[in-house]
Amino acid sequence: MTVSKTETLPIRSGDDVVRVRQRVRTLAVEIGLGLVDQTKFVTAASELARNTLDYGGGGEVRAEIVQAGTRKGLRLTFEDQGPGIADIEQAMTDHYTSGGGLGLGLGGAKRLSNEFHIESSPGAGTRVMIARWK
Repeated sequence: MTVSKTETLPIRSGDDVVRVRQRVRTLAVEIGLGLVDQTKFVTAASELARNTLDYGGGGEVRAEIVQAGTRKGLRLTFEDQGPGIADIEQAMTDHYTSGGGLGLGLGGAKRLSNEFHIESSPGAGTRVMIARWK
């Protein structure tokens, strides 16, 4: 897999969440994703950016345009140094929330992406990678 473009965006405020959404949409258009796939991926990115801010205390997202053979994709890696997730399996369950949200963030982001990987442990922060392929 080759990476043709990489950029990192901070997630420190609600305005940053909006900027992440806008940038992900721009990059999704750049790789040729259709409107439905753009919307799905922007929604997943928005959920994860909001989680990074609300539960992780802020962090960053690395956006990469990637190519594997003839396929182009967009890979996003959200990272924070927050309290981490004690039980990832439970956190992935729909309607589970450790805050006041709807509890659709992680599971929803997984369903809206072609690839999903999460790493987290208590006290060590969280890293979530999602990808969408054209």
